[in-house]
Amino acid sequence: QVQLVQSGGGLVQAGGSLRLSCAASSRTYSSYPLGWFRQAPGQGREFVATINWNGGEIYYGDSVKGRFTISRDNAKSTVYLQMNSLKPEDTAIYYCAAKTTPLYVSSYANGYDYWGQGTQVTVSS
Repeated sequence: QVQLVQSGGGLVQAGGSLRLSCAASSRTYSSYPLGWFRQAPGQGREFVATINWNGGEIYYGDSVKGRFTISRDNAKSTVYLQMNSLKPEDTAIYYCAAKTTPLYVSSYANGYDYWGQGTQVTVSS
């Protein structure tokens, strides 16, 4: 069982920055691919970013490329999402997720087994 606890988020003006964190409880966390997804009102869950176990493989959704950065600190069992140059269309609930099997990265939400509680990010224009 993996518990993911998110922190960060909030309200920011367009062009601003926020950092989300997601801390895991599992000892085997360091071997799992991790991802960030978001869901805006009335929309499906959208892929944001994913990272493999050592940070050597990273992918981003097209809408956030060049603005968001995913990273992880396995010693702290934490994954981060640094969000820069935020836009109103980035407004959504953001979720972190862990993928326990198979151990390769994915941009599909249904490939992830454990999810954080979600955190609201609101970008005002």
